[in-house]
Amino acid sequence: MKRLLFFAVTLLAISCSKQQVLSPDGHTHIAFRLTQAGAPEYSVIQDGDTLIQWSALGLSCMEQDLTTGFRLMDIDRESRSERWETVWGEEHWIDDRHHEMTVELEHQSGIRMNIVFRAFDDGIAFRYELVPAQSEAEADDRLIILDEATEYRFTADHQAWSIPWRTEYYEGLWTKSPLSEITDTLCSPVTLEMTNDHYAFVHEAALTDYPAQNLYMADGALKTYLTPWLDSTAHVTPVKAYEQMPFVTPWRMVILARSLPEMVASRIMLNLNEPCAIEDPSWIKPMKFIGIWWGMHMKSMTWEQGPIHGATTTNMERYLRFAKEHGIEAVLAEGWNLGWEDWKHFSFTEPYSDWDMDYLSQLADSLGVAIIGHNETGGNAADYEDVLDEAYAYHQKHNIRAIKTGYVSPIIRTKDGLQLNKGQSGVRHYRKVIETAAKYHICIDNHEPVMPTGLQRTWPNLMTQEGVRGQEWNAWSQDGGSPCNHVTILPFTRIMAGPVDYTPGVFAFENPVMPQTRVHSTLTGQLGLFVCFYSPLQMACDLPENYMRHPEAFRFIESVPCDWERSMLIDGRIGEYCIFARQRRGGEDWYIGGITNENARNITIPLSMLTEGKTYSARVYHDDDDADWQTKPYAYVIDQATFTSTDTIRLRMASGGGLAIELKPEN
Repeated sequence: MKRLLFFAVTLLAISCSKQQVLSPDGHTHIAFRLTQAGAPEYSVIQDGDTLIQWSALGLSCMEQDLTTGFRLMDIDRESRSERWETVWGEEHWIDDRHHEMTVELEHQSGIRMNIVFRAFDDGIAFRYELVPAQSEAEADDRLIILDEATEYRFTADHQAWSIPWRTEYYEGLWTKSPLSEITDTLCSPVTLEMTNDHYAFVHEAALTDYPAQNLYMADGALKTYLTPWLDSTAHVTPVKAYEQMPFVTPWRMVILARSLPEMVASRIMLNLNEPCAIEDPSWIKPMKFIGIWWGMHMKSMTWEQGPIHGATTTNMERYLRFAKEHGIEAVLAEGWNLGWEDWKHFSFTEPYSDWDMDYLSQLADSLGVAIIGHNETGGNAADYEDVLDEAYAYHQKHNIRAIKTGYVSPIIRTKDGLQLNKGQSGVRHYRKVIETAAKYHICIDNHEPVMPTGLQRTWPNLMTQEGVRGQEWNAWSQDGGSPCNHVTILPFTRIMAGPVDYTPGVFAFENPVMPQTRVHSTLTGQLGLFVCFYSPLQMACDLPENYMRHPEAFRFIESVPCDWERSMLIDGRIGEYCIFARQRRGGEDWYIGGITNENARNITIPLSMLTEGKTYSARVYHDDDDADWQTKPYAYVIDQATFTSTDTIRLRMASGGGLAIELKPEN
């Protein structure tokens, strides 16, 4: 009897071993199985430890329950090892190495559902591919998705960094709690500090025609809650997606990293998106910009026309000439167009009477400075879609190659009525904007967006997005402004999802209009953000006159690039501090930035990333000995020094402080 039992278990083990895929380095594997009820499940093991135990897969649809009743048809396998060039990014070149397993399933209804698994050295991903029933008598190519059964059943009670899913525009403060204590539904992504001192990042990739993923804890698992349609109350369960088969879902991805630098370095999300769809993307240019914007938040200017209107011809000319003088590539102007006076209808081709678009566009061209347009919709996405071609042709005519879009409304009006911006209808709208803009060689800086999922690989004219509690909150927030630790959390949470338009660079911390609110940072802390926060369209947000109060410090903003050859996290802890180093794309200059929370700290920076045998001249911007974000935020020092790859730099970061270093090779 014992021999028979051993033989049966051995057969089961052999069978299961065939339904798995290993990462190229062999350390991580994904296993797949069907339960007796025909329910698909997966698990993840890394270095012999089970990180995700058997977890449910599948879709619950109005027509069919695609969570059980499957039989295994076949398993296909592929491998990929390639290097691809980015149009812009934190790296010039990205390696895509993974092994793939496609599990082909047939449902009892005849519908085919493939589950494609990819195992990377630094994580895993999977998605669903839906195919109609093969029999003509059974064929129906429609699916109304009510929910997704996908879950992540982690084997330990990890610490999770997250924000609630209904946080307006994702503009919340990220907090940490054990998975077991999560009671709210969370937006994706979620970052995990694991009990074995490793890290995980749970998110999605290639979100194009599907609702955004949200996550909640139930029955010991992190489960998926898809963003619902708001007009589906007639159904017992709200509709999440309307699909025509065949279709594929976004990728569900989990970065699994043995260290924080390894997690930050992962490019799984970009590798899961399709290659660039723009045949010749040479017109897409990363750049720094200033703009007529911060004055509105400080109440010294208005968006609408009036006595202190910000976007006037005279003021814009001043900004353009300042940008030219200081090597800033572009200037943003908000409030130049009709509609701000009542927010009922914005025109994207009609300026206010004190704005001369023809003159300003000609002046910008003669100075070699770009204008960044601004299209605020007030959440009326449907009207914006109706005039996209007209609006973008107008901007193209005036040589405006980048537009900041806005959707300031908790619920936007799409072609499908009032919807959440992260629902399927909103996702479709943002995709239409990006693709239409590409036809006119226009780049997009999307505010009030859906959370990024790596779509910039396919459409690199989607250059940056907001989706963050950004600098503007430090001008008017009733809670006094974002705490010091906020900026030390974002590189490991929101910014892991993609470039962020946080708008760093405040040089004047007093706000006479809202004296109880201020930036919780030192001046060198603001400089450090230009390296720690990645965006290929990077705004220096303060007023020109404030920058001229500290011209020597402003030199770092003038020189720091926003397009990189290589990037790395040197050191950090989520919510405490981070030190990043980045190499200028196509050059040998290196830039190092650091920021800390409310705790001052001494840090050591090894310079082993520098080219061996070369000597580098450095400008080092750092907090003075008595600097403090509350009492002496302007106390900074600029040192000159030379370094080689064998050296280290030791500096103190003040409370709320930071550092910025520019290193240029001498030989």
